[in-house]
Amino acid sequence: MNRYLQVAREAAEQAGALLVDEFVRHGGRPEIEYKGGVDIVTAADRRAEELIVEKLHTAFPSHAIVAEEGSGREANSEFCWYVDPLDGTTNFAHGFPVFCVSIALVSGDDIVVGVVHDPMRGETFYATQGEGAWLNQRRIRVSRTERLAESLLGTGFPARKRHSSPNIHYYHRFTLMSHGVRRAGSAALDLCSVAAGRFDGFWEFNLKPWDTAAGVLLVREAGGVATDFQGMPYKLGGEELAASNGVIHPEMQQVFAEIAAQAGERSTL
Repeated sequence: MNRYLQVAREAAEQAGALLVDEFVRHGGRPEIEYKGGVDIVTAADRRAEELIVEKLHTAFPSHAIVAEEGSGREANSEFCWYVDPLDGTTNFAHGFPVFCVSIALVSGDDIVVGVVHDPMRGETFYATQGEGAWLNQRRIRVSRTERLAESLLGTGFPARKRHSSPNIHYYHRFTLMSHGVRRAGSAALDLCSVAAGRFDGFWEFNLKPWDTAAGVLLVREAGGVATDFQGMPYKLGGEELAASNGVIHPEMQQVFAEIAAQAGERSTL
């Protein structure tokens, strides 16, 4: 195991233990603050982030760190860590035990290392560029599902600007065309589900790099694809993300194109 991956796994698992302790101690209902609208943050987010940032900075003091709650480190470096200390904060705050820690190392356009730790299930997903995707000690692969009609999909809805999000149209269409669409509240875990073959596809709008970096690497290393809705390779911070086993991707793209065309027609009426 390379040094980058080793430190990232240790940081994610230590932060995960902290989150579980906070979850149990508060009976699954911690105090919350609002960052805007219905976008919330808890003390556990900040404590977990501080732990991760300190560990990464100690191990790699020359690296930049971008963390969701703002406690990262600026540096003039080719390497940048993206940290989401608690992906699924709304779940966490309501006592719904679906949340994770996500950490990724990026160099230029390359995602070098990705770790997503689900502390409630004791599952650690991890990947190093070019070395496959893993769950705990087991190699994982995307599903072999060949048709959208036989697929299980995942998606998410934004905490900000919810009333202007077009995703309800996509949710409706994909629900009718598949075995179902799950909305679990953690993009990082949804991407891990694609990588592990639990989901056949996933899409969402306006995700941040700390939401997607680790999960996108896992999907790609597990044999899947991650693109925008037009099929171009997904770039961190892009407005659209579609991830799948690759086989159903053309069908998903067709749905994206049809809904976009219908939206254009409505706007001209």
